Order: sequence, then structure tokens, then C-alpha cells
Amino acid sequence: MKLRFLPRSLASRAILFLLVGFAFIQLLGLLVHTFNQMKLQRLVAEQEFATRAAIIYRHIALAPPADRALVAAREPVPKGDTVSLTLSPPISDTLPMPLPIAEAVRAGIFTYGIPRNVHPRGIMLRVSLRPLRLIVSFGLPDGLFLPLPPPPAEEAHPPNGPSPDSLFALPSQSLLPPLMWLTVTTELHPPAPWRSPGFATAFVVMMLLGGIMIALAVRQLLVPVKTLAAAAEAFGRDVANAKPLPETGPSEIVTAARAFNTMAARIRRFVEDRTFLLTAIGHDLRTPITRLKLRAEYMEDDEQRAKMLADLDEMEAMVAATLAFGKDITTTEPLTRLDLASLLRTIVDEMADIDPDRADAVDYKGPQHMPVNARPLALKRALSNLITNAMKYGDAARVTLHLPLKGMARIDIEDDGPGIPEDEMERVFEPFRRLETSRNRETGGSGLGLSIARNIVRAHGGDITLSNLGKGLRVTVTLPV
Repeated sequence: MKLRFLPRSLASRAILFLLVGFAFIQLLGLLVHTFNQMKLQRLVAEQEFATRAAIIYRHIALAPPADRALVAAREPVPKGDTVSLTLSPPISDTLPMPLPIAEAVRAGIFTYGIPRNVHPRGIMLRVSLRPLRLIVSFGLPDGLFLPLPPPPAEEAHPPNGPSPDSLFALPSQSLLPPLMWLTVTTELHPPAPWRSPGFATAFVVMMLLGGIMIALAVRQLLVPVKTLAAAAEAFGRDVANAKPLPETGPSEIVTAARAFNTMAARIRRFVEDRTFLLTAIGHDLRTPITRLKLRAEYMEDDEQRAKMLADLDEMEAMVAATLAFGKDITTTEPLTRLDLASLLRTIVDEMADIDPDRADAVDYKGPQHMPVNARPLALKRALSNLITNAMKYGDAARVTLHLPLKGMARIDIEDDGPGIPEDEMERVFEPFRRLETSRNRETGGSGLGLSIARNIVRAHGGDITLSNLGKGLRVTVTLPV
């Protein structure tokens, strides 16, 4: 299944995947940190409530019994907290405080400390739900002690005073029930650290820094890929003069560069061998063709002599085209800055001069000037082949030069011929491929014109495509400006 929403470039895809993974990891890390923060905030809130409750109890326990109600009413407490004096602790609609919370509350009360003379007669820890409220009830130290026998020696308290647990584990039979209970409650709000600006700021800052590092790393890693692509494109344009890749960098890049250079050397050697073979055969065939022409002149039969000379002329033309084909592949003509519009007008004028009777069938439309980097002789030959074919097989050559689009100039050459079957559109570019198979020089050439033209245009970084019109054929040439 093809994912159409993915970016086109490899760098963009790699950055996208890494950013998504990085964001996911960051979210997981922030969630873990958030849960720990929530746990810590709740623990701090529970201990702060315990300390606050111990302070309130100490103020009220040290006050005279008659003034305790007034002291409780004036006690400053946060919004949502309550302080009340009742004859019994709240039991209905409450539950025993869970052990983790109870331990935190006890630790807070014990850490603050309560004088021995006002130790509570009892402490009850409860909670109420919806909303969650913590409830601490202290039994105020008013009442009569029951006479009890002294404890055994091994159970006596050490000289430093009672143990901390004695504050919460007084034997119920040693005291009468408290006459009054002090109850302090608070609403425990669930912590939400992700609502704070710091949470979003941390995520955004980490994503920005991570994104910058990922983008720089990916682009740096893909530099060799771009270099390889540029080298492959340059090699495709000019096999003979393409520069080898530098074999430097990480070991994987060195291996790839060495393999590319080896492949390029083998292809270059293969092309040179093939070109040399074609050139040698074409050159060697000229001598026997010349001898046959001389012998044909001495033939007595005029009709046979004319036919033989025509065949020899066609063979000689084919040999010349073969030599030209090999020469175009190994051309070393340098690139120069030329005016494409002037070149097209020159070719059109030359075609009109060659065939004055059909001068009106060939014309040029387009800008007056358009500079491009090209090999002048090679490009002129390619465009001349195309315009000549249009005049020869289509009885017209309407040449239109369009303004550059995305760095590419476009030339359209339209004729009034029968067109080309769709299944032959690419085959006509094959060497020695002709739609007309008679090999008659009056009806067709050697079949190398389009091959030579496409090789030249592709060596410039462009291409040639064919398309049928309602009547006629359109040849489209693209060239980089």
C-alpha cells in the first residue's frame, strides 16, 4: 500500500519518522515524570495538611476549654478547609483513611510535634469521597484517668519520654472517652501538572532542539547520497568526461564510491569499445564501397549500373551515419553559452533556403532571445534532424519555443503528417529503427537521426518525447537553461 501523504524526498521522510518517534519518546518520558510529580505533589499536600492540622490542634488544645470554640472559629485555614468541635468524630458517610495516606498524615503530625501536656486522647483518620476529603479528628485532652497498675519494667518508657507510636496507640482503658473532638478537613484536589505552562514549554523546547539536531544529522548523512545522485546524473549526460567520485569519508561511503567508480570505468570502456568497433567497421567499409562504385561504372547495362550505384550510395550513407552516431557518443565539444532562439531561427531559415517551394511550411514562434548552456554543433545537429524529419515526413515544421518553466526550456516541433502509432513511440528512437522499412533513400534514411538527436539532448540534461496531434506529430524537446 502506497502512503501518499509521505514527503517525496528521502531526507524529509527520515526527518518525519525520526520526529514522530522522538515526539512519542518525549511524551512517554514526560508522562512518567508527570506521574512522579503528581505522586510527589499529593504526598506534599497530605503532609502539609497534617502539619496544618497539628498546628490547629495545638492552638485549640492549649486554649482554655471555654475559649476553644472562639479560637477554632478564628483559626485561619485555606479555602475549602474546615475546623469544627464536636462531641464525636464523624463516622457516617466516611471511610477509613487508606494506609499510604494515613502514613503520610501520621508522619506529618509526628514531624511537627505536640507537647506532652496536651497529647490528644485519640486520633481518628477518615476520608470522604466525591470529592475526596481528608478528615483528622483529635480527642482533646480533657477527662479523668482511670487508675491502672504500673507497667512492667521491660515495658516502661525510656528516660527520654514516650515512644512516637504512643501518640497513636494509647490503651483505650487508660483514659475516659474525650469530652470534645476537634475535626479538621481539607479537600484533596487531584494534581494536574500538564495544565501548567511549564509542561507545554518543556515539550515544545525539547521538540525544537531535537528537531534541529535530527534535521542537521539527517541532512549531513544524506550528503553522500546527493553526491552519488549528482555523479550518476553527470555520468549519464557525458560518459566520456564525467569525473569520478571522491573516495573519502566513512567506510560505507568509500565502498559505495569505489563501486560506482568501478562501474563507471567499465561502462566507459564498454562504450569506447563499441564505438571503436562501429567506427572501424564503417571506416573499413568505405574502401570496398569505393571499389564497387568504380567497377559499376564499367557495367554495360545502364539499368543495372544505376541500381547498383543507388545501392552503393545508400550503403555509403549508412556508413556515414554510423560514423556520426559513434562520434556523437564520444563528443568532447565543450559547453558554451548560446542563444537558443537564434539557433532555432537559423535552422528554420536554412530549411526554407533548401526548399524554397515549401518555405511557408516552416516557421518559428517564441522569444527573440533565450540563453542556454549547450554544445553548439551537437545541439544544432539534433534540432536540425528533428526539423528535417518534420519537413520530410510531415510536410511542415512549426517550431515553438516556450519560456522556461522550473529551469527547463521547451521546444515543440509540429508537422502535418500521419503521426506515429502509440506502440512505436519509443521504438523509433532505437538505432537503425525505421517505420518505413524499404531502406529507399527517397522514402527514408538510415534510422539513426532520432537516436542521434535524443543522445545529444539527453547529454545536455534534457529529453525528447513524441505525441500525436489530431493531424500530425508533435516532437517536444526539453533543455535546461
